[in-house]
Amino acid sequence: MAMTMSDGLQLIRFPKGISGYIPPPGFAPRLFRVMTRCEGVSQFKEIISKSDREELQLMVLLLTSDSDYFTEVVRNIYGSRPVKLLGISDDMDAFFCAAILRRFFHIITDKYASYVAIRAMLVFDQKKYVMYEHLLHHALDIARNQYGCIALNEVITDADDPFYRNLLLDLVARNSLCLSNDPSGNFAVQHVLTLYDLRCTHNVAVSLRGHCIDLSFKKYGSYIVEKLLDTEESMDVVVTELLECEGGRLMTLARNEFGSFVVVKALRVTREINRVDLFRGLVQKLMPFRQLLLRSHGSNIANMLESTI
Repeated sequence: MAMTMSDGLQLIRFPKGISGYIPPPGFAPRLFRVMTRCEGVSQFKEIISKSDREELQLMVLLLTSDSDYFTEVVRNIYGSRPVKLLGISDDMDAFFCAAILRRFFHIITDKYASYVAIRAMLVFDQKKYVMYEHLLHHALDIARNQYGCIALNEVITDADDPFYRNLLLDLVARNSLCLSNDPSGNFAVQHVLTLYDLRCTHNVAVSLRGHCIDLSFKKYGSYIVEKLLDTEESMDVVVTELLECEGGRLMTLARNEFGSFVVVKALRVTREINRVDLFRGLVQKLMPFRQLLLRSHGSNIANMLESTI
C-alpha cells in the first residue's frame, strides 16, 4: 500500500536508545527499513514523489539529527538513498552537511557512506567548501585508507573548484613518498599521475627523486615509476637515477619481477623520443649483464640490448 511521509510519521515510536538496526527516538521504524533494505527502493521513491517540501524537510531532519543513527544508515549497503534528497533546498542541505561533517572521516572512508559525502560535495553550493577543508585536513589519513583513497581520487577527478583541486593535487604530490610506500596511498599517487597535470607530475617527481629505484623493486611502486616515465620532464628524473646507480644494483633491478618493467619502459621511451644520450647511457650500463639478463625477468631487456649491437 502507498505510504506518504504523513503515514510514516504516524508510525513513530520512542524506543529507549539505539541498538543494531533499531532507529533512534523520533524516527519511524518502517521508514528506517525503507532507507536500509533492498525491498524499500520502491517505497522510498513513492514517499519522495508524494511528500511536499515541508514533509521532506522533516524527514531529513529526523534522518540527520542523531549522528550515530545517520552514520548507521549511510554505511548500509542500501543507505545511499538519502542522496536523492540532496540539493532540494538549502535547509535540507544544511542538515545533511552538518551530519556528514560530524562524522566526516568515518563517512568518507566507508565503502558505501563515502558515496553520500562525494555526491554532497558535487551538489552543495557554498557548503562544499567546508567539506573541502575537512577533506584537506584529513587527506593523508583518508588516502591511506582502503576506501578513503578511492573517495579521494573521485573527489580530485570531479572537483569543479580549481583552487581546492590544486590544493589536493599539491598535498598528494608533496607527500608522494610516504603515500607511494603505503598499500592504499600509492593508488592516490598513481591517480594524480594519470591526470597528466604537468605541475603535479613535476612535484611528484621532485618528491620521489632519489627513491625511484627503491620503489621500482615493489609492485605498486614500480607502477608509479612507470607512470613518471610517461612525461619527458619526470622521465629525466627516473632515467638519471638509473644511470647514476651502481651497475650491479641496476642489474639486480633489471632482473627483478617488477623492476624489469621499469627498465624496459625506460629503454623504450628514451629510444622513442630520440633521447639518444639517455638511451645509449642505459644500453652501455646494462650491456655487460646481457647474458645474466637472458636467464631472468630481464630477458626482454636482453633482447633490446641485442638489437642495438
